[in-house]
Amino acid sequence: MRKPVEIQTAFAERSQLEGRRSFYLVGIGGAGMSALAKMLVKRGFAVAGSDSTASPVTAELEVEGISVRIGHSGEGVSQGMAVVLTDAIDLETSPEVQRARALECPIFRRSQVLGWLLQSYRVIAITGTHGKTTTTGMTGAGLIAAGLDPLVVVGATVPEWGSPVREGKGEWAVVEACEAYDSFHDLDPHHIVLTNLELDHVDFHGNWENLRDSVVRFAKKRSGVLFYSASDSGACEVARLVGGEVMAYEAGKPRSLALPGDHNLENATAAVAVLESVGGEPAVGWEALSTFKGAERRLQVLRDGAITVIDDYAHHPTEIEASLRALRSAYGSRRLVVAFQPHLYSRTAPLVADFAAALSLADVVFITDIYPAREAPMPGVSSARIAELIKKPVHYVPNRHLLPREVLQVTSEGDVIVGMGAGNIAEFAPSFVRELERTGPKRVAVCYGGDSAEREVSLHSGLAIEAALKRKGYDAFLIDVSEVLLKSGDLRAFVGPERPDLAFLAVHGTNAEDGAIQGLFHLLHVPYTGSGLQSSAIAMDKDRTKQILLAKGIRVPVGQVVRAGGKCTLKAPVVVKPNAQGSTVGLSFVKHDSELAEALQKAWQYDESALVEEWIVGTEISVPVLGDQALPPVEIIPASGQYDFAAKYLPGATEEICPARISRALTAEVQQIALSAHNALGCSGASRTDMIIRGNEVFVLEVNTLPGMTGTSLLPNSAATAGISFDDLVDWIVQEALTRHGKKA
Repeated sequence: MRKPVEIQTAFAERSQLEGRRSFYLVGIGGAGMSALAKMLVKRGFAVAGSDSTASPVTAELEVEGISVRIGHSGEGVSQGMAVVLTDAIDLETSPEVQRARALECPIFRRSQVLGWLLQSYRVIAITGTHGKTTTTGMTGAGLIAAGLDPLVVVGATVPEWGSPVREGKGEWAVVEACEAYDSFHDLDPHHIVLTNLELDHVDFHGNWENLRDSVVRFAKKRSGVLFYSASDSGACEVARLVGGEVMAYEAGKPRSLALPGDHNLENATAAVAVLESVGGEPAVGWEALSTFKGAERRLQVLRDGAITVIDDYAHHPTEIEASLRALRSAYGSRRLVVAFQPHLYSRTAPLVADFAAALSLADVVFITDIYPAREAPMPGVSSARIAELIKKPVHYVPNRHLLPREVLQVTSEGDVIVGMGAGNIAEFAPSFVRELERTGPKRVAVCYGGDSAEREVSLHSGLAIEAALKRKGYDAFLIDVSEVLLKSGDLRAFVGPERPDLAFLAVHGTNAEDGAIQGLFHLLHVPYTGSGLQSSAIAMDKDRTKQILLAKGIRVPVGQVVRAGGKCTLKAPVVVKPNAQGSTVGLSFVKHDSELAEALQKAWQYDESALVEEWIVGTEISVPVLGDQALPPVEIIPASGQYDFAAKYLPGATEEICPARISRALTAEVQQIALSAHNALGCSGASRTDMIIRGNEVFVLEVNTLPGMTGTSLLPNSAATAGISFDDLVDWIVQEALTRHGKKA
């Protein structure tokens, strides 16, 4: 943030604002800057600005005729403009600052321009470590009710005013005056309210003495009264040092307020004390505050009912404790679930234990990573350290985007869900409300296509699955993930409240059955059908699969892996196939040694390693598994005598007999082998194990973790024999995946 030397050297004197008619605001979407923009426009100045991201605030400013550029480039700055910065803008990297310097445009802090605009008002400045925003709003509400028609400038939007600034025609201006980065020194106060004072903003002030002395200097600028909290030691210390007229206030008897908590009663007491000092009736103030609901993100109720959702700005242990005690008082025995984001490494470092103690007043705590603003990470400073010390059930969720769905998993009727913190945790509570509103049929993305040699097969699987899901009442849609990734990279269909509840993987072959797409959905935190990343990768590696099955006592053909350009020592007859591909892709049946080289070259087109196995002649079968149940074996009789790609997928090219024409005892044996193979590889959901029976010997050829779901596929054929329709099979796969991933129905 802003450094003392920057304040002293980088900005123009306030006097240079005189005569300026055109302003460019950098960071215009923030509450403070948007308020300043509106004030300037109201007074007839030309205003433009920029911000890093579009928001409802920037959209509102554009409706009011203010040109807003999204993204920082400096292009909007032109000669003669006064360029105004928030304290979050880095002077060395800002394109607007570089442009302003090149054009010799004067650069100002927001606080300088605000102080300049307030010169004609009698300013009531509200400062302190905690409660500034709420007390500013309350003081303004009291003066409004008393008919004094003040200008009010708050550090957040006040919903009943629809803005962080409320224009008035009276002589008084009620202004939030922040001690961070000494910005309040740009104001000329008449009265000052000091709500409290604790060491904060150590990145700027460094220690208590520096902070206290800064507040003392500001308080000495007033021409009227310093109102201070008699219950706060820091405020009392300042009051002893400033001299002049001071007035202590302290919360008295309980009052009927719209905002809960003892701290808000004290804030209201300050507001009424100020009102009385400027000629208003205290009773009028108390009546106004009985309905004043405060500013955004100050115990703001976004949703009330069986599950209540609240957004709160508390970001210091003292504020957290006050907010949680207020909520406990307001909501009684209802469970408090808090999602908290620490703000700044420099603030967190000395207060780890205090944060943990304050958050332990909740019933359940979710904590995400520290919001750094412009700070670099500090060694040893982490949200995880806070989580370790919290005395209540705690969940550490490093990525804040996951908070809404993770909190939902523990939410029950009666809970009060609170998003808390000063950073981008502000997104949590509105996002959680949208998460609660994800009603209606389950949304399923049917992922098909892909970029493997089995793409065309996948298209047929996907279409059949989508149709079945729709017949079952799901909100299903098709998406080719490879196409999306390679064309636009736009994965918005898988994030946010419109994301699918489940990805149904109707893809085959490489980048599909080998863990690649599973890894993608792991990163997206979207549940998916089929086996997990590790078992998918293992099962796709045919040689690795054989090693694991052999270790479990399951018979497999003798084989050899031959890398590209290598030599094969096995003699024909053999079967040659890519080591990591679909079951029939790149497959060759080699009767004579002279055919081996060509077969290897064919396999190497699909994979750098070829698997050469003894050609076992016998009855070929495939046994699907659903969870812990083996389905009837399917006997495979290709018309050509060889079960290759064409035989597998061309309608009529292969006769499939289910159940297979084998004895009851052998049926039980192959079903047990399929279950053992499924479990040995750690498979989940549906799998299919291909085997060859030669006499009394059963050989496992491979295990498929995403069996085909086309009209000629073996899994649906076997399921139908077991009395499971195609639609019910698809439904079972969906429900198993949702249950396994632990997602609420």
